[in-house]
Amino acid sequence: MKEEKYFINKFGKWSQPGVPHKGWKCIDIQDLGEPLEICEMCEKNEIRYVHYMKHQDYPDILAVGCVCAGNMEENTIIAKKRDDFMKSRSNKKKKWLDKKWKLSKKGNLYIESDGFIIILKNNGSYWSANIKNEFKNINVWSKRKYSTKNEVKLAAFDHITKLLFE
Repeated sequence: MKEEKYFINKFGKWSQPGVPHKGWKCIDIQDLGEPLEICEMCEKNEIRYVHYMKHQDYPDILAVGCVCAGNMEENTIIAKKRDDFMKSRSNKKKKWLDKKWKLSKKGNLYIESDGFIIILKNNGSYWSANIKNEFKNINVWSKRKYSTKNEVKLAAFDHITKLLFE
């Protein structure tokens, strides 16, 4: 994949003294579902896929779009791959609730997906989820209690997305 050079608009923090332009690291990425925020670096572009960027010489974590993220970390290929990953996960998430879940001997719903086993447990008044991956030594229960089966399914999907991103 050839690295593309993006034009950096000299808007927002790009033109402010004391704001580093290079050497940033992406620490998280989030899909807002639709463009809901303005990039905190250029302060111009609307963004849906938010790259959370951190720099050792800057006190704040900035929520930015793909183009600014790529320029901030001096790697537009990696930023584009993150964006593409989130687009792919977004398409998969649309079908997630319609997936066929199996019923365990203990009466819990479960599914295997993306190398993980997800177990949903109905505790009477709330739902919780357990996510396992023996190769990555992961075995975590949800900390929150969810009122519906669909809420816990989506939360489990989002958690797996974060684990896959890492």
